[in-house]
Amino acid sequence: MKQQPQLAEMIKGQVFDGFLLVRTATQRTSSNGGKYLDMTLCDISGEVNAKMWDGLTPPPDAAQVVRVRGMMLEYNSRPQLRVDKMRQVEEGDDFDMDALTPCAPLPPGEMLDEILNRVDAFADHQLKALVLKRLEECGDKLNYYPAASKLHHAERSGLLHHTSTMLRAAAAVCEVYPTLDADLLAAGVVLHDLCKITEMEADEIGMVSDYTAEGMLIGHLVQGVAELDRCGRQLGVRAELLMMLEHMILSHHDLPEYGSPKPPMFPEAEVLHVLDLMDARIFEMNRALQNAQPGGFTERIWSLDRKLYRRREQPVRPGVAEDDN
Repeated sequence: MKQQPQLAEMIKGQVFDGFLLVRTATQRTSSNGGKYLDMTLCDISGEVNAKMWDGLTPPPDAAQVVRVRGMMLEYNSRPQLRVDKMRQVEEGDDFDMDALTPCAPLPPGEMLDEILNRVDAFADHQLKALVLKRLEECGDKLNYYPAASKLHHAERSGLLHHTSTMLRAAAAVCEVYPTLDADLLAAGVVLHDLCKITEMEADEIGMVSDYTAEGMLIGHLVQGVAELDRCGRQLGVRAELLMMLEHMILSHHDLPEYGSPKPPMFPEAEVLHVLDLMDARIFEMNRALQNAQPGGFTERIWSLDRKLYRRREQPVRPGVAEDDN
């Protein structure tokens, strides 16, 4: 069943009757002592804060699909869904899971094959063995893990999406700057975020429930260096190569306030940082602009500290005839 309307298309006063995915749900107490549910519900188009005021319905679990009937309202100039009725899904309910949860645009197997084929083409056998070992250690989680809990690539298979996109960008950059070591840069791209898998707790639909103890106390940069160092020593990888890869992981956030104790200190490390930042920002910009009106602005994006403008005219693509009108 194709779900209509999608959350991002709804306007104030419009009724919603369909299936949504629960991101968070908590029972709270209002100022007058009544109980209500404060929820974040989502579909593929986005998410919305939702309130259910009956005081009797227990909060559904995160990652659960629920049937919802309610009306879209506004609170502090932001959309808010007033939920009048809600129930768990039942046998025979007709809904499309792909319409409910954000997913990477390509199948995970296709993106993983792209990554593995690039690694298989490495000329340095030690580099190839090291990267393949780290990928193998990640196991099946690579197929569904997001790259973040809320920001860039917070979607099912988002880690593969982020990595494969950066690999293609890295190949293009190396065409422009042939002095770069293309295999070293590609290895850094594949390795730089692998410990997101140990940093976050995520389920098989790509929703993050919390950060792990390792994520809170160590973080994916330092944990990534530790895991890589362990693998490199097991495989007898050359000391300088291992050190440079570890530096690329450690420095890819660039600044101490973003988690990197060292700035990038050789070209491939600098390009890795720039590609990572660019891919993250373009993803967030594209997602925000989907909900803006042509000729209008998005809401202020917290991670970018700015609003974005959505152009009125569609860009002219090569091979596409311009509208004579």
